[in-house]
Amino acid sequence: MHVGQFAPRRGAKTVNLITLDFETFYDRDFTLSKLTTEEYIRDPRFEVIGVGVKVNDEPTEWASGTHEEIGDWLSSFGMGNCMVLAHNTMFDGAILSWVFDIHPKMLLDTMCMSRALFGVEVSSSLAAVAERLDVGVKGIEVLNAFGKRRADFTAAELSRYGDYCINDVELTYKAFHRMIKVHPPVSHTNFPSTELRIIDLTLKMFTEPRLMIDEVALSAHLTEVVERKDKLLQECGVEKEELMSNQKFADALRTLGVPPPLKTSPLTGKETYAFAKNDEAFLRLTEHPDWRVQGLVAARLGLKSTLEETRTQRFLEIAKRGPLPVPLRYYAAHTGRFGGDDKINMQNLPSRGENAGKIKKGIIAPPGYSVIDADSSQIEARMLAWLSGQDDLLETFAQGKDVYKKMASAIYNKPEDEISKPERFMGKTAVLGCGYGMGAIKFQAQLKTYGVEVSLDEARRIVEVYRQTNYAVTALWRQAQMALVSISRWDDGKVPLGRDGVLEVATLHSAIRLPNGLYLRYDDLKFTEGEKGPEFSYRTRKGRTRIYGGKVIENICQALARCLIAEQMLRVAKRYKVVLTVHDAVACIAPDDEVAQAQAYIEECMRWTPEWAHGLPVNCESGVGKSYGDC
Repeated sequence: MHVGQFAPRRGAKTVNLITLDFETFYDRDFTLSKLTTEEYIRDPRFEVIGVGVKVNDEPTEWASGTHEEIGDWLSSFGMGNCMVLAHNTMFDGAILSWVFDIHPKMLLDTMCMSRALFGVEVSSSLAAVAERLDVGVKGIEVLNAFGKRRADFTAAELSRYGDYCINDVELTYKAFHRMIKVHPPVSHTNFPSTELRIIDLTLKMFTEPRLMIDEVALSAHLTEVVERKDKLLQECGVEKEELMSNQKFADALRTLGVPPPLKTSPLTGKETYAFAKNDEAFLRLTEHPDWRVQGLVAARLGLKSTLEETRTQRFLEIAKRGPLPVPLRYYAAHTGRFGGDDKINMQNLPSRGENAGKIKKGIIAPPGYSVIDADSSQIEARMLAWLSGQDDLLETFAQGKDVYKKMASAIYNKPEDEISKPERFMGKTAVLGCGYGMGAIKFQAQLKTYGVEVSLDEARRIVEVYRQTNYAVTALWRQAQMALVSISRWDDGKVPLGRDGVLEVATLHSAIRLPNGLYLRYDDLKFTEGEKGPEFSYRTRKGRTRIYGGKVIENICQALARCLIAEQMLRVAKRYKVVLTVHDAVACIAPDDEVAQAQAYIEECMRWTPEWAHGLPVNCESGVGKSYGDC
C-alpha cells in the first residue's frame, strides 16, 4: 500500500491470521524505557506513525495516516473474528484495544512463544528470535525516527520507515510458523495449542481490562504510608538521606557501635552490605538491645521498602487514565510460572503486616460485578505426594484430613488428637519445607524466620523423621539426581522420573518434558566431582546455577502446578472473565446477580484435573467481594 492511501479491503478470501506491527512516536522523555506500556499508550503525547499488516500469507501492507484514518482502515479487516499476531502483543494489542477499539478474537505473541520454547535465560527480542530461527535480520531504521512526529517525516523517510515495519511483520510471521511447527532439537511436537490459548488469556488481562481502582481508599492508604515514614524518621532523629544511602546508613550504625552486616553478592561475588529486608543478619538488628539501633533499622526498613508507596502511587495514576490493565508476563520463570510486568507486580501484592491487603482492597470490580478469587489448596504438597507415589500422604489429602497434624504426630510420636498448635506448626513447616531435600541447617534457619528456635540436633531429628516417613519422596529425589546424570552425559536411555507417562527426561534437549508439551530446561548441564559425589550446575544469564535432585523436584512440582492451574483457568474463562492469576490462584469477575452460581462453577473448575493428572486429589478455597482484597 502506498503511504497515506487506504484502499478498501478485498472480501473474497477468508482471513484467519493477521500479523501486525505498530510504529509510534518516541523521544528522550517519551519512551518505553522511561514509561510503562500503560503510561505510554494512554499518554496524550501518544501517536501512531504507521502500521504494517499482513493478511494470512499475503504481502505485508504499510499505512500511515491520522488515527481516524488508520482506525477506519484497521476496522475493515474484521479482526474481531481473527487471530492477531505480533511480537510483544501486550503493546500492539493494547493499541488496537485502547486507541482503536478493536478486539481480536484471539491474540498470539512470538515473544511469549519464544520464552516458552527457548527458555527465559536467553533474549526474546525480535532481533534475537529472528537470528535464532534464521528467518532474517531486523533493521535499525527506527533509530532515525527518534523525536519525529508523523508530520515531521519526508515522503522518502516515511517510505523507509514503512519498509522497516514491513520487515518486522515478515520476521514475526516467519518466526511464528517456525515455532508453531517446531522440529528437533527445539522440540518434537507442535507448539501446544493449549498454551496458545493461555497466551491469549494472559494478554487480554492487560489489553481488555475490567478491574477498577478505588481512588479514595488508595489515597487514604498513601497518606498513611507517608505519615508512617515521617514518624519513623522523627523517632530516629536522622535525616532521610542517611537512611537511603547504603554507605551513610552503614556509617550511622558504626556511630552506634554496631558493625554493618555483610554478605557476598551473587552477581559480583564481592562482599556487600546486607541491608535487604530478607537479610537475616540485618533483621536480627530489629531486636538489638540499643533502642536507637532498633529505631534506625525500623526506619530503614520503612524507608528503603518504598515499594508499597510507589506502587500505591502508580495505581492512583492509572486510575486517572482508566481501568486497571493487569500486566502478567507469560512464562516468566524457569518453571513456566507467570511473573509481574509493567512496574506493578501483581504477583506479590502484600497480604500480611500492619497494612496488609490495603492495596488489594483498592482494586475493585466494575459496577454490577463482584470479584471471585479461588486458591488451589496446598497444590505443591499434593503434587509432590502424587508424583512420588507417597500413597499414605496422598490418601490423607484425598480424605480431607489434616496432613500437618499427621506429620506432627510422627515427629512427636503421639496421637494426632493430642497435637498442640505449636506442634502442628512444626508439622506444617516440615511438610512444606522438607519435601525438596532441605537439610537440618536450612530447616533450623527457616524455623528461626518464623520466630521458632530449635537446636541443630532437634532440626536434624525432625528432618530425619520426615525422610523416613516419606520414603517415596526421598526416592523421587534420587530419581531426579539420576536424571541429572543422564542429561549431563547425553544418555539416550529411558530414565524413570515420577509417575509413568507424566514426565520425560529429554537428554537431547537438556530438559524434562512436561505434560503440556513444553520443557523444564537445564541448559549446558555440567557436573564436577565433589566430596559427596557429582555436583551439577546449568547455565543462566547470571552465570552457573547449582542444581540437585531435590531442587529438580521442586522445579517440577512448581511447573506441574502451573500446568494444572493454567488449564483450570481456561475452563473458568469459558464462562467468566479471568482478570488475574497469582501463583496457584485464579481471580475473575461475575455479575452480582449470579455470584453464587459463578463461585460454585469456579470451584468445580479448580477441582477438575486433566487426564495427565489422574488421581491427583486437588481442592480449593474461594472468596467473594466487591474488591480483590475482600475475597
